[in-house]
Amino acid sequence: MKRADRREFSDAVRRLNDRAASEALSRRPHPQLHQPHLRIHHQNDPQEAAAAYWLKDGPMVTPTPRLATYFHVHLVSDSTGETLNAISKAVCARFDDVLPIEHMYPLMRSQRQLDRVLAEVESAPGVVIHTIVDRELRMALEAGCRELEAPCIAALDPMTAALGRYLGAQLTTRIAVQHTLDTEYFNRIEALNYAIGHDDGQSGQDLESADVVLVGVSRTSKTPTCIYLAHRGVRAGNVPLVPGSDLPERLLKVKKPLIVGLIVSPDRLIQIRRNRLLSLNEGRDTSYIDQDAVREETIRARRLFEKHGWPIIDVTRRSVEETAASVINLLSTQRGFRAGGPL
Repeated sequence: MKRADRREFSDAVRRLNDRAASEALSRRPHPQLHQPHLRIHHQNDPQEAAAAYWLKDGPMVTPTPRLATYFHVHLVSDSTGETLNAISKAVCARFDDVLPIEHMYPLMRSQRQLDRVLAEVESAPGVVIHTIVDRELRMALEAGCRELEAPCIAALDPMTAALGRYLGAQLTTRIAVQHTLDTEYFNRIEALNYAIGHDDGQSGQDLESADVVLVGVSRTSKTPTCIYLAHRGVRAGNVPLVPGSDLPERLLKVKKPLIVGLIVSPDRLIQIRRNRLLSLNEGRDTSYIDQDAVREETIRARRLFEKHGWPIIDVTRRSVEETAASVINLLSTQRGFRAGGPL
């Protein structure tokens, strides 16, 4: 792109940004415009729209912008930061049209590291959330945030205080206690190895040692669900339902594992499979994405699960985490199983 063309493109981006923001704000004044560390952003990408306008070399109807608030959130942990990241995502998800820009600082265990964090907070003002255990580092972080006038939140304090009062016990000052290399940890590693080794019916003769076996047609999230279950300490294998093929005899003979059927709506399944074929540069229409064939496939799957009395989970609008949680609920209800992985 020539320099003159780049300048014209940049002007188009700027004009569209200004016009979209002014029109939206004139319709609905945003109460957070006066907050110093918040920014207003319209979620339909103005740069893409400007690019389309510029490339078409003609007028284009601009969609009504959706306003959203984005802000910086600094997550400071003296461990891996997994707990803090999960808490932050869960809390931010409770607010509509809020887009957190996450800055993650794991393994922060020295004053020098903390100074770097405070410098980042100064350059990108926002909320600081931490799970620092060491008293001196914690006080230094809080003091630095006060100087920068940045909110500083100790994420676990309310829960640890309540449990401390209930138990009458003192808090430990050890770091990353939840990541101890104990029996539970090695059980999770073993479960992960099992899930990988028993994906799509591999090593089927060893299904008896599984806690759960997932059964479903192609693209019903069997593999990622098994991997996530392994992270929770659940030994999970999966067996695919292949059109025109019978179930493996070994699956019908197992006694110990809980067998769970996964189903999905035909329309959603076709969409997922079509995207899969596109990622493989396969554009031909096949029975794999044929509407009638897919509908028949899902009906047969449901009938099979009902025939054998296997519990069924509809994964149409479920994330992998939600599907895994449903499996764990079934295990605990029917088998008294306790998942031992991190919450």
